[in-house]
Amino acid sequence: MRPTDLKPPVSREKRSVLIHDRVWYVPQVPLSSNEFLFPGWSHPDLFGNDNPIHIEYCSGNGVWIAEKAIANPFVNWVAVERKFDRVRKIWAKIKNFNLTNMIVMCGEGYQATKRYIPNQSVGEISINFPDPWPKARHAKHRLIQSEFIQEMGRIIAPQGTLMFVTDDKLHSQWFIKKVATHPGFTSVYPDPYYTTDLNAYGSSFFDELWRSQGRSIYYHKFMRS
Repeated sequence: MRPTDLKPPVSREKRSVLIHDRVWYVPQVPLSSNEFLFPGWSHPDLFGNDNPIHIEYCSGNGVWIAEKAIANPFVNWVAVERKFDRVRKIWAKIKNFNLTNMIVMCGEGYQATKRYIPNQSVGEISINFPDPWPKARHAKHRLIQSEFIQEMGRIIAPQGTLMFVTDDKLHSQWFIKKVATHPGFTSVYPDPYYTTDLNAYGSSFFDELWRSQGRSIYYHKFMRS
């Protein structure tokens, strides 16, 4: 399958929240009047089993999460990506590798999480190289905000984990500061609350790009109490 083979099941004018062919469409402002009810992770339109759920936000082209899905067939993987051209590339990987344990959610991470993902239904969340929006006046555009930390705390089951990976030192500090305001999370790593040595974590487009430029990669891991 080619990425361009993915065609939205409804027109832009009639868009609504729906699940179709391993893609979960979550328009930021649904235009259809129909009400979407989350069917449960074990529903046949999603995974059809009760295996653990792992979510990756900012999945990009899907390299990291596809490798994880191949290596861990008894875990259900959810890629969350806002840009449709990237969603197409993730979908193509799902089809070409026959990844029955993976879906892609096409939508904005915070709103999709807040509206549709059930309480304590996720075992692990990974956020890999989100846009740091480095200028202070653009901070409001960052994915990592207190409200999003709260929503992730809601959906992660007790003893579940939250991973955050970035090459930007200031973004690392921003994340640590934001997650510290949520009493439900405890850092697995001691002060300064990250490690730069986690070779087994997996690779991605941005991981390889920033490493090739000599940048350090900051890995954060927090556990939900």
